Amino acid sequence: MPFTLHLRSRLPSAIRSLILQKKPNIRNTSSMAGELRPASLVVLPRSLAPAFERFCQVNTGPLPLLGQSEPEKWMLPPQGAISETRMGHPQFWKYEFGACTGSLASLEQYSEQLKDMVAFFLGCSFSLEEALEKAGLPRRDPAGHSQTTVPCVTHAGFCCPLVVTMRPIPKDKLEGLVRACCSLGGEQGQPVHMGDPELLGIKELSKPAYGDAMVCPPGEVPVFWPSPLTSLGAVSSCETPLAFASIPGCTVMTDLKDAKAPPGCLTPERIPEVHHISQDPLHYSIASVSASQKIRELESMIGIDPGVLKTQIPILTYQGGSVEAAQAFLCKNGDPQTPRFDHLVAIERAGRAADGNYYNARKMNIKHLVDPIDDLFLAAKKIPGISSTGVGDGGNELGMGKVKEAVRRHIRHGDVIACDVEADFAVIAGVSNWGGYALACALYILYSCAVHSQYLRKAVGPSRAPGDQAWTQALPSVIKEEKMLGILVQHKVRSGVSGIVGMEVDGLPFHNTHAEMIQKLVDVTTAQV
Repeated sequence: MPFTLHLRSRLPSAIRSLILQKKPNIRNTSSMAGELRPASLVVLPRSLAPAFERFCQVNTGPLPLLGQSEPEKWMLPPQGAISETRMGHPQFWKYEFGACTGSLASLEQYSEQLKDMVAFFLGCSFSLEEALEKAGLPRRDPAGHSQTTVPCVTHAGFCCPLVVTMRPIPKDKLEGLVRACCSLGGEQGQPVHMGDPELLGIKELSKPAYGDAMVCPPGEVPVFWPSPLTSLGAVSSCETPLAFASIPGCTVMTDLKDAKAPPGCLTPERIPEVHHISQDPLHYSIASVSASQKIRELESMIGIDPGVLKTQIPILTYQGGSVEAAQAFLCKNGDPQTPRFDHLVAIERAGRAADGNYYNARKMNIKHLVDPIDDLFLAAKKIPGISSTGVGDGGNELGMGKVKEAVRRHIRHGDVIACDVEADFAVIAGVSNWGGYALACALYILYSCAVHSQYLRKAVGPSRAPGDQAWTQALPSVIKEEKMLGILVQHKVRSGVSGIVGMEVDGLPFHNTHAEMIQKLVDVTTAQV
């Protein structure tokens, strides 16, 4: 009969058989169907138990703690508690002062030491094979487990990098699989990365730390999930005189449940939506359906044309050329491997035209008023880890080089004023200010999205506390923008379109037109689903 345990409750008598006898309920498998689920064991001295429990709690993605034993309460197993054995085969690794010193078929010879030790059960992930089947994908042999450069959150001497396991997935099946995984496994089912392994610090998938290598065929995307083998690095890091851990692939089969990740129907706040971020390096991200819908609504709102462009242009992603003139500014000691920044944003910033000059909307050459920060955007093209965004409305702004032909055809003076410099991402809005407001709102939405947050932190570290108000102050407001525009008027700053000093932006009145747009953006952002 299977044994049942809830967190912090006393482990039943089956534990003594599991660890002491040579016929434990341990199977050499990493995925099994049915009611039972696999769990790995970590055995540590009693003195380290509270610290390791807390370490698991702040790194629940790779270390989902299902339960633990209590010292000095090791009893004989009830009849029927044992099933399918691997007699004589190694089941555990032995650690001494952080080093793995051997493998053992049982821990019987350490029965005295075990009286003052605690056994931890760690969930070995949800059934990925079941999720593959639900998404219409064939089951695959288990992949190896690779060590990343992503650090787990350290606690009381326990520290180690995240270990992940990978499956290659066809591009058109990504979202279906991610949703199936989250439906079946909750937070534990959500992948932590989709795309280039080097973004996790993995140089070669063909050389995993544990298990067999798996090749990612052309046209498929490597998708990574947190691995419970992260626990082996944690055991090693504490450098305790004696510890034990399940050998990779050797698990106990149990009906223990992870209360934090119940499967079932997902709400819009938890249904994941996959987004392609870049092709080189290959990178996908995840946000909830509700967060993505809000951002699309923001995009649609700022695309309303008040008279500048005749056709709404969506957000564009593209690659461009490069220069090295600004490399020393962008990188520490001028080294492109150590950038100081990860993203550059230009909003309503005049960009360099084809003739090398800078123009406002009235075709006035304002080169003497503009610092050539275009060079930063061009240099960033050659620096790994730095991307850029340009926000514009008339085609003369930095980053609008992608649409320069359309600007030349459809915008007044476009043949002269069109910016020739591209950004990685272009946001074309009816008014550039609206694009900036929408970016701030989108960042607030993503910061508030639990699905996106877990993906960014790679399932390590604590989740964000409910009620966290970070980014709230960054949201636009009618009062703040009115005050800012009033300051510009006091200093005789003129509108770039009309040349008028007044409460207007790009020739449009602040009250009603701009104030109304600001309020609409904020309302969409803060609306409850």
